[in-house]
Amino acid sequence: MRRAKQFVYSLMPRLMRQLSVAVCAAALAGVTPIVGPFDARAAPAAKSADVTNIPIVYVKEDRERLPPLSLLEFPPDDEGAAGVALGIDDNNTTGRFLKQKFTTETISSSKPEELIEKVVAKAKDGFGFFVVDVGADTLLALSDALSDMPAVIFNAGARDQRLRDQDCRLNVKHTAASYAMLTDALAQYLAWKQWRRIVLVTGPKPEDKLYAASLKRSLKRFGLKLLAEEEFRYEAGSRRADGGFEQVQKQIPTFTQKFPDYDVLLVADEARQFGDYFPFRTWKARPVAGTHGLFPTTWHPASELWGASQFQNRFNRKVGRDMRQLDYAAWMAVRSIGEAATRTGSGDPKTLIDYMLSDKFELAAFKGQKLTYRPWNAQLRQPIFVATPMLHVTVSPQPGFLHHLTILDTLGVDRPETKCTAFD
Repeated sequence: MRRAKQFVYSLMPRLMRQLSVAVCAAALAGVTPIVGPFDARAAPAAKSADVTNIPIVYVKEDRERLPPLSLLEFPPDDEGAAGVALGIDDNNTTGRFLKQKFTTETISSSKPEELIEKVVAKAKDGFGFFVVDVGADTLLALSDALSDMPAVIFNAGARDQRLRDQDCRLNVKHTAASYAMLTDALAQYLAWKQWRRIVLVTGPKPEDKLYAASLKRSLKRFGLKLLAEEEFRYEAGSRRADGGFEQVQKQIPTFTQKFPDYDVLLVADEARQFGDYFPFRTWKARPVAGTHGLFPTTWHPASELWGASQFQNRFNRKVGRDMRQLDYAAWMAVRSIGEAATRTGSGDPKTLIDYMLSDKFELAAFKGQKLTYRPWNAQLRQPIFVATPMLHVTVSPQPGFLHHLTILDTLGVDRPETKCTAFD
């Protein structure tokens, strides 16, 4: 009997270390560990008849884009889907103790009608959660097609502000930051630095115009002065560099020479066709910001703050590359579903969404504070990095910008400004 007790006691330190490692790993991953009187040997409950299966579909619209200027900017084939996969792993870390099993599959097409048809078929088969990276018009058509079904869409890709305002939909939640949130984050930093005299260079593409309009709104909101605005025309394909970098070296100074004296030159090049030409080539020695140079972003692969190092490492080990903004937005969507399922013990889409929009919901996402959804347009509140390609420079909201509810609502359209009525 004494030898048996000694054997059991000898195992206890090892068991306690294993339990501590598991709990710490779950906490760092942003997953709430569930610790209670359960039999660890029976924890994987996927084979049990009473397991709650929660399938999540990743929907991607294959859109034609011009190749980027830099060979370093080609997006990976699994962008977005990799974030979903990591989120599924994190959800199942806790879900296996609660008899919840999360799975995923991907739907993709270059034809919006075909994409919508496939999604509707999945919804009719009982799938309730769709994480999507599609254009704004496709997103609205998809939302309308699912409006009478128990299904919810998480927008991980479209930044258009109208999707959060006049074109908002009750069955759409947004983990992608809006243009307004991104440009407000940048404008706050410029205001904090007292860099108030601004000139703006925009591209000809529709997405360039949306970003430029958002920049102008943010400049006005935070008391910055727009001195001049010019459109930069480029010939797609020639890259303005077919004859050598000397052409660009002469063109950019000539183009910017006409601007009045300014503190910062802002670039609005969402199509990513010319913005990389501007840093270090302007007539005046001034910083470049906007879509290039100093830029706002929801995620940065160099972030080590708030436990992000292990998060970055887990993603890199799983996928073999750095996490990008779309990956992060897709991960947050999946984790939102998992967190709500953990707290409610349900897999019902309506139950989970009601919980997400309540004041009880919060998401740990390696940004130093809890993230929540705005109840008036279902936009996920979040801090925004202001960064260079290699390092983040700061995190907005900036010091001194106050709000009666949460300082995160100083980024983007606030409740008194919203044009969204779907959630009234």
